[in-house]
Order: sequence, then structure tokens, then C-alpha cells
Amino acid sequence: MTSFDTSERLMWAGRAAAYAGSFARLCGHPVPRLLDAAEVRPGVRVLDVGTGPGTVAAAACARGARVTAVDAEPTMVQLALRAAPEADVRVAALPELPFGDGQFDAVVANFVLNHVGRPKLALAELRRVVRPNGWIALTIWAAPPAPGQALLGRAIQAAGAVRPAHLPAGLAPEDDFPRDESGLTGLMHAAGLREAVCETLRWDHRADAVEWWSGPAAGVAFGGQIVQSQTPGIRAEIKRHFDLFSAEFADEAGVLTLPHAALLARARH
Repeated sequence: MTSFDTSERLMWAGRAAAYAGSFARLCGHPVPRLLDAAEVRPGVRVLDVGTGPGTVAAAACARGARVTAVDAEPTMVQLALRAAPEADVRVAALPELPFGDGQFDAVVANFVLNHVGRPKLALAELRRVVRPNGWIALTIWAAPPAPGQALLGRAIQAAGAVRPAHLPAGLAPEDDFPRDESGLTGLMHAAGLREAVCETLRWDHRADAVEWWSGPAAGVAFGGQIVQSQTPGIRAEIKRHFDLFSAEFADEAGVLTLPHAALLARARH
């Protein structure tokens, strides 16, 4: 594992419930399109990598697929077992999956490639476990981020927060790639995949400010780790700016309409 991978494991440890109550609904938006891209239908053997609380696994089960799902975080696996009781759900993580070569007809990974230290190596492992001509479909967040996704980062910057030492600055240059359509398809081709195509999904996520703040306040994801590591005074400043910037997206009832953008790509073994 790289230092980035180690940091990710620590970042998500014990935070499944906080994620499920904050960002899980947002990340569930592309799921139908993701499963369509992987051609998930009745009888298909599908692997859901980085299942989180089981949103993708449950949707694949509802389509009649034969679903196996994995996540690196045990508390996520516990939630996924409840969400998708028909699935085979277990603890496992990229870049080494406990499955044989060509074991699955399709592999899906919803917002997972953002969380691995060596994305090309991770994709090569997904290629290994899918059968020849099988589909791999995945989503990642686009960069630069859409305005709704950038809200927390703006508040963190405005408050003068300092990145904690335990969070890496990012991937090693040789492992990183542009987070746009050509960058993602190029990475898939570099990992030995064929017929790679990518599109940008844009949508407005609606949430109240309390829900949207609850994830960062609980230390969920990179931004949440930054929030939690600050002094009480800086945390209060982040929250003040968060409330100030949230008003730009709020309607009369205080519900936020937050524009987001993600990349959806698929390729064949």
C-alpha cells in the first residue's frame, strides 16, 4: 500500500454511519447509469468494488444479478450486508482482490478510483477479475469540481485552515491522471482495457444545510478530516463560512441545490 492508501483506510475507519447519513445519497445518483454501462441484468455475475453502504450492490440485486461486493472498511460491509442481503459481501480492497482470473461478467466501482494510491494498478486488478469481453464501469469526481462540490473547500480555505500532516498532498506524479474524460479513458487504455468511453454527468443535488454539514463535522472524507483536525476556533470559522456560502445555493425553505459533476466511464477486458 502507498501512504495515500494508508491514509484512506484511517480516514474511513468507523465512519460508515456518518457517510450513510450525509454523502451516500449524493453518491448514489449515478448508480442506474453505472449499472447500465456495465450491462448488469438478470444472471450477470457482477462485482461491486468499494460498495460502501451497499447502494450499488442492492441496485444490482434488484436487477436480478448475481452480486459479490467488497469494501475495505468493515463498518461499510456491515451496512452493505443489510442493504443487499442477497449479495456475497466481504472485506477486501484494491489493489489485491481475493478472486480468480475472469471470475465476473462485469465489475463496477462507484467513486472508488478517487480513493486508491495507484489507479492504473487498481484498474489492472479489475481487468484481471472480469472475463474476456466483460465490462468494467466506474465513476469518479470530475476536476475542477462543480460549484456544489467546491462549497466545503471554499469554506476551509476562507477560514485559513491548515492541512493536517497525516493527510497526503495527493498521488505521486507518476500515478496521477487528469480528472477529465480524456484523462480517464487514457488511464483505462494504459491499464490494458479496450473500447474505453467516458461521459460527464451533471446534476443538482438537493440537501438541507444540516445534512450537508453533518458529514464534514463527523470527519467524513478528505474535507471532513481537515475540519476535524483544526483548533476549535478555526472549526468555528469554517462553519461560519460554510453557512455564508451555503446561502448562495439555498431556496426559501433553506434547502440547498448543489451542482455536481462526475465522470462515468466503461471499457472492456
